[in-house]
Amino acid sequence: MIVDCYTHMWEAADQLGRCLPTVAGGGPDADDAADADRCGPVQHFAAAEPVDVSLVLGFCSRYLEAEVPNERINAYVRQHPDRLIGFAGIDPSQPKEAIEELGRARDELAMPGVAVAPAAQDFHPSNSQAMLVYAEADRRGMPIVFHTGVHVSAATKLEYARPVLLDEVARELPNLKIVIAHLGSPWVDETVLLLAKHRNVYAEISRLLDRPWQAYQALLSAHQSGVMDKLLFGSGFPAASASACIEALYSINHLCHSTSLPTIPREQLRGIVERDALLLLGIGSSKKAEALQSAAAASEMDEPEVV
Repeated sequence: MIVDCYTHMWEAADQLGRCLPTVAGGGPDADDAADADRCGPVQHFAAAEPVDVSLVLGFCSRYLEAEVPNERINAYVRQHPDRLIGFAGIDPSQPKEAIEELGRARDELAMPGVAVAPAAQDFHPSNSQAMLVYAEADRRGMPIVFHTGVHVSAATKLEYARPVLLDEVARELPNLKIVIAHLGSPWVDETVLLLAKHRNVYAEISRLLDRPWQAYQALLSAHQSGVMDKLLFGSGFPAASASACIEALYSINHLCHSTSLPTIPREQLRGIVERDALLLLGIGSSKKAEALQSAAAASEMDEPEVV
């Protein structure tokens, strides 16, 4: 089974708020972000074709005046309950509202996980208020994907993006399933250390594979540190498609041809692609996820479709 653990979709540029004007310094990526036809549900589902299940992450940032509503993510996911799982975008900078939204997302929308972005939401990832939100997610058995926020906007705060800041979270909430996006790039070594140190900390690899040399170094570090089993597949759509990322991952050792550089065992690369991330994250097998999403769809058949 192939699970894509990191994808986004949005329907209009205004959902991105202040993320949009400064994406890649206003260059081509900003134009792509503004193009809802490239990033919408139809394109998302087409790009997900090679994988069995895709996680679709919501996003909310009061700081950047951005929100891809959880209701819209859920409406899209319910159209393909056997292939898609929605993770609620939660902004812990306002903990009371965040806890209420987390509960609503789980109980009403049947979203089994959470996505946060401290650097894009203007809060220290282990401050006492954010810890209350994480504790509620832990109580409800909801894994949290932490987006470093480096790729979002010039307004993001890099001092809140470093993976090492999640060490306290993992210590205080050892049963909370944590996924660090993009292997924590550019702080890959910090992420690898956390993967080795904490049983329930994982990382996904999107936004790395379009930079082969950096990806090779990151994956080699994970291999030599013995944490390849903690890596999950992610495409980062709309930044890349799943098929392109899978091809790039299997081709990573091409950099070593005719050199003395060490290679990464192909079975370990295949392990990233084929890992049952749903089981590891505690949201069950693909069959359980299908049942969860089908139940949500059946209970709200009267709502209009997104696509």
